[in-house]
Amino acid sequence: MNHNLKLSYRNTFYIGFGFFSILMLWQIYNTYAPIFLARLLSDTGDIDPESAPLVGVIMALDNFFALFMLPIFGILSDRTKTRYGRRIPYIVLGMFVAAIIFPLIAVAYILNSLAGVIIMMLLVLIVMNVYRNPAVALMPDVTPKPLRSKANGIINLIGYVGAIIGAALVLVFGEAVDDPILSILPFLIVSGVMLVAMIILFIKIKENKIVEATREDMEVGETLSETLGTIDENVPLSKLDKKNMLYILIAVFLWFSAFNAIETFLSSYSETVLGDVRLAGTITIILVVSSMIAFIPSGLLAGVIGRKFSIVSGLLTMGVGLTLCLIANEANVVFFLGISMSGIGWAMINVNSYPMMVEMSHRNNVGKYTGYYYTSSMLAQSFTPIVAGAFILLIGTFQVLFPYAGVLVTAAFVVFLFVKEKKDVVMEVKKGFDAFDVE
Repeated sequence: MNHNLKLSYRNTFYIGFGFFSILMLWQIYNTYAPIFLARLLSDTGDIDPESAPLVGVIMALDNFFALFMLPIFGILSDRTKTRYGRRIPYIVLGMFVAAIIFPLIAVAYILNSLAGVIIMMLLVLIVMNVYRNPAVALMPDVTPKPLRSKANGIINLIGYVGAIIGAALVLVFGEAVDDPILSILPFLIVSGVMLVAMIILFIKIKENKIVEATREDMEVGETLSETLGTIDENVPLSKLDKKNMLYILIAVFLWFSAFNAIETFLSSYSETVLGDVRLAGTITIILVVSSMIAFIPSGLLAGVIGRKFSIVSGLLTMGVGLTLCLIANEANVVFFLGISMSGIGWAMINVNSYPMMVEMSHRNNVGKYTGYYYTSSMLAQSFTPIVAGAFILLIGTFQVLFPYAGVLVTAAFVVFLFVKEKKDVVMEVKKGFDAFDVE
């Protein structure tokens, strides 16, 4: 039986503004927070590998809140009913409050207050976790299951524009630790852009209206689920689907552990190994641009070889890229080629992994399964700064960063091979201009 489904590119684009704000803020947060902490912990004001474990612990303490907040606010938003929808109230309020308090991290640093920096970091993370789950869950709320990889490619593309803005700010302002004005400007710019994105999202996305308009497509999408058993709000997952979910969550933990270790210590690696902290911005831009180029093709690839093997291919690509970075060990052509391959692999993984998780959800509990996915990723981000920091201290150099990430990606590849994928769903997606719903 053939089914015609269509994806609203316009709505998907505006929904992506929530993810846009998250990645933009996170880019500045992950670049400057470790540097602020390391310098405040040091007697000389210089970054020392010996401070890496403590910096890692502090960064991991931030993510602790996400372990219970993401599932809680996923379930809460599932059950929320307002005139603005289930997810929009959390998204808009969260974006607004985060934009207001984010610059206070830099203010605390300027005041030379280690406690102030840590407290502001914690407050920012708490607020971000209020709206992160609803911001991500909004896409599958209004997108039929067979189209979610394609939609997630668009969401990630928009989100990574935010990451590029953050990386460009790092490139422009550099380390930005000696001048009070330069220290706070990247934070203020991000907050201003977040507020603009929040206003556009609120004006353009009328959640209840979109949910009603997509109700028929969503019902068809439920019948085309790629799960191995029946999916219903009050029906437990089949044994095979439970096994698949476990494998997916373990793999998510492993590849986020790899990627977040690089995110956490990239600025320190750039300064101590590559010789210039500004290279962290260059590396991030290359990583982000290569991912952006691959997002849309990754969603389309899933329709050809399936989501599982798209992810497996992504893990292989990322593994080869990390190996090239390790071999190069300096900012040369081979190193940047490795970064590009890592970005392409990361895109193939991320575009398809979240849709695989919410494939197991009913349309009324998407937030719950989104919580599972992000709890696993946040658990990784609590674990990996500490462990990676310990390895850095043990070896005595930040050069251990890429071998550490490579081992974790290899482990994720092995685990994901055990995931079983259903392949007997037949679907016809609208092609050409008919697919671009602009109503």
